[in-house]
Amino acid sequence: MSGYSTRQAERLLGLPSSTLRHWERVVSIVEPRKDAWGRRVYSRSDLQLLLRLRHLAQGRGLGLARGAELLLCELSGPRPGSRALIAEIRGELIGLYFESIASAARRDAVLRRHIH
Repeated sequence: MSGYSTRQAERLLGLPSSTLRHWERVVSIVEPRKDAWGRRVYSRSDLQLLLRLRHLAQGRGLGLARGAELLLCELSGPRPGSRALIAEIRGELIGLYFESIASAARRDAVLRRHIH
């Protein structure tokens, strides 16, 4: 897959598109590309950053500004080797998370077809 639509990002992250757009303005490292029709296309790394930001801002209750500050510190802090390894593991876990959600959605669609 070349990227995720806004609708897919909303579903995967559990955030409305208005929140995604606001966070993109506040946290400049999240910059989804635009397709030929001007629609946002999120990469896996965009979604990883947004998922981490959601955890920091909402899950840990830090708020958007402090969560964004910590995210930037994580990305630019000391010990680049350890950071890279943690980022790789986190990326794999997030990838598995996204795949499980997509798989559940496909399964639900199949079940809905068989029920109706």
